Amino acid sequence: MIFSSSLLENAVNEFAKLPGIGKKTALRLVLHLIKKDIAEVNNFSEAISRLREEIVFCKCCHNISDKELCKICASTSRKKNMICVVENVRDVIAIESTQQYNGLYHVLGGIISPLDGIGPEQLQIESLLSRIATEKNEEIIFALSPNIQGDTTIYYISKKLKGHAIKITTIARGIAFGGELEYADEMTLARSISNRIPVEHYVTNQ
Repeated sequence: MIFSSSLLENAVNEFAKLPGIGKKTALRLVLHLIKKDIAEVNNFSEAISRLREEIVFCKCCHNISDKELCKICASTSRKKNMICVVENVRDVIAIESTQQYNGLYHVLGGIISPLDGIGPEQLQIESLLSRIATEKNEEIIFALSPNIQGDTTIYYISKKLKGHAIKITTIARGIAFGGELEYADEMTLARSISNRIPVEHYVTNQ
């Protein structure tokens, strides 16, 4: 791809570094920005810059946040006795889109995958166990992707929770085994949240 402007080429190269963005798509995006008012482009660049500089992770659930506590943890309308355990921030967004869940979350930051060198110590498992030990939780819902790694993570954490007087459930298998949670449609995900099942039933039937 030959450019008549080094400024244009540099901008295209930067956009092309984003996941899923090729050179042609990057060029379309850059040309779109060139047509916009300078004020709009400045707002765009400022939003990206502030995002990177000011974004933090919630000290309680590890979700993306503007402050020490994210909006979900700080909300007075959420059910404080229920924690939904997810793999990443995208899963929080996916579940929130269903409008079927009104409890809190805990973002693990991944799932146990020995082949990829990811063990329990690389995840936010200890902080989850600390929350359960200090908070008055009545139910833990595992909403992890239905694959071997997700099942391993559920099994590991549920074993750690033995002896705790807490209900442990997992979302129903409306989602195909081996699929990724973030790609499930909202209706299927909402049904899975509503029809969650006790973990001991789930583990026994594997």
